Amino acid sequence: MGNAHAHRKNRNGRNGPYPSETSAPPFKYGPSGDSVQRPSSTQMVPSLPYSHVDSSLRALAAQAEGFGRFAVGGLHGPLYHVTTLADDGPGSLREGCRKKEPLWIVFEVSGIIHLHSYLSVSSYKTIDGRGQRIKLTGKGLRLKECEHVIICNLEFEGGRGPDVDGIQIKPKSKHIWIDRCSLRDYDDGLIDITRESTDITISRCHFSQHDKTILIGADPSHTSDRCIRVTIHHCFFDGTRQRHPRVRFGKVHLYNNYTRNWGIYAVCASVEAQIYSQCNIYEAGQKKVAFKYLREKAADKEAEGNGYIRSEGDLFASGTQAGLMTESEHSMFHPSEHYSTWTVEAPTDALRHVLQCCTGWQTLVRPNDHTPTA
Repeated sequence: MGNAHAHRKNRNGRNGPYPSETSAPPFKYGPSGDSVQRPSSTQMVPSLPYSHVDSSLRALAAQAEGFGRFAVGGLHGPLYHVTTLADDGPGSLREGCRKKEPLWIVFEVSGIIHLHSYLSVSSYKTIDGRGQRIKLTGKGLRLKECEHVIICNLEFEGGRGPDVDGIQIKPKSKHIWIDRCSLRDYDDGLIDITRESTDITISRCHFSQHDKTILIGADPSHTSDRCIRVTIHHCFFDGTRQRHPRVRFGKVHLYNNYTRNWGIYAVCASVEAQIYSQCNIYEAGQKKVAFKYLREKAADKEAEGNGYIRSEGDLFASGTQAGLMTESEHSMFHPSEHYSTWTVEAPTDALRHVLQCCTGWQTLVRPNDHTPTA
């Protein structure tokens, strides 16, 4: 296929041109990094990945792309029904999240849950907002030393207080998938991934009305954050100021995201970060440079250093300047070293439109539950 050669050239030559036709077909990447065409019912409109997960309730489990692909959530547990918008007590979201057994949490009510303190989520939980409209405010979710958590189709807005994040993932949490959530207006970050938390995917989320959006890697003293691995794809960063994301130490794969009108920078690499930016749309407002590097000194090193960014097939629109530095080949990972396939499209106007319409909280009917057998 003609486009496969263009992908090979981009991988080796960095930041090469990507086909710009609006009818570009969707692709999946294989282990070699080459693209192979994926069948599609239409070649005119980009087809977002994992659309089949809404066919039944638990089809969501283990369907993330990228580093969070193994997250099963509460697949093997019973349904837990949230029947109240109260912060705590019988039928509350908090009561379900604190239970130790696997649970698939669904909502029988719509509305605002005002959290008076961080809501801690224990392992093997799916918080599934499909079928209702739930907004969390006041504080946020905390994923502490947990694994296999899926958070789907929720809104986060208006978190208040020092160090209050929408979703705080630390320490030592893994196999996390954040899918189709809308996040805005918290006093600190919208999503923080720090303190050895890893194997995380953030997909089809909408970020707006915020300053420090996504932080990956705590600070230069936490050298154990070298284990962090995160995939962010098909997200819409809508006028947020910075950190889309900001990365220390970790490996981060960004693809098919739309980032526009940032206030400081789009993506920042520091302290050994490895960021693979692939087929994203960067559309500048007043600030034109997309990529930023910050030099910091890791606690176990004698000299300061910045991170690395590789851009493959990205679209820099509206006068955007990439701002890339030359990276060392040996310092940059390739996603195919960690997972065999992922869905990626040309960064076209059609993709831009789809990401504006189909990211964040969605009006969805809750799928029927077909309880799996053990």
